[in-house]
Amino acid sequence: MLSQSFTAAGASPLGWTLAIAAAIAYAIPALATERIRENGARLCLRLAWVLHAAALGWSLLGDVPRFGFAPALSITAWLVLTVYAVEQQLYPQMRSRWPLSALGSLAVLLAAVFPGAPLHVDASPWLPLHLALGIASYGLLGAAVVHAALMSRAERQMRQGAGHDSGLPLLTLERLTFRFVMAGFLLLTATLIAGWWFGEALYGRAWVWNHKSVFSLLSWLTFAALLFGRSRFGWRGKSAVRILYAGAVLLLLAYAGSRFVLEVVLGRSA
Repeated sequence: MLSQSFTAAGASPLGWTLAIAAAIAYAIPALATERIRENGARLCLRLAWVLHAAALGWSLLGDVPRFGFAPALSITAWLVLTVYAVEQQLYPQMRSRWPLSALGSLAVLLAAVFPGAPLHVDASPWLPLHLALGIASYGLLGAAVVHAALMSRAERQMRQGAGHDSGLPLLTLERLTFRFVMAGFLLLTATLIAGWWFGEALYGRAWVWNHKSVFSLLSWLTFAALLFGRSRFGWRGKSAVRILYAGAVLLLLAYAGSRFVLEVVLGRSA
């Protein structure tokens, strides 16, 4: 099964070339933090971001469009890095280059190794919309997880009496975290509504109870509880972050997890 995935990936030399080039461009600022200046690191990240986008575009729009758990994670990582690039313009002092560079490098290579199954977009005109909403919610909630991790690290460093190195005030990180949670929750809601509304065209019936739908609903309920608890009871700190992580894990299991089992463990395309 693994050999089949490698064969499928090897059938696209251009895809492999773009993925390796993007991974190298991501790795340079991550591994050579002391040897290159800030401007050089930003240039490498921008180049990696462009190459990553090209690799994704070739995978989705090439001769044989493919999609699966690894491309979904790769797009999520690319969206998180896009958010970081925008935030760098608004908050130049923000620093999380090393972990995001490592994330981008691993994600783009993973998508090259496991390119997924052929994507039959002609099955329904609503399928691209459904996928776009779902991946966008992955990206925004992934950005929320990154900000929550930065917030937790900053809190831990402050308790130890050391200045935190995230580059942003703690309250700003907290505010950004929950803004991303709210935006991702709204898109996740739209994704579930689209899946239900167009379920007849997509799956032959309005709603299919499977691992993906169950984990998606559990994730939605978790994020809804988090936002309600923050609004009504002022939840924050460790408890709120743990709920956010739980919701993110459930969402990850909903599509990426179920597709991983199908594609890698069971060796099936659907």
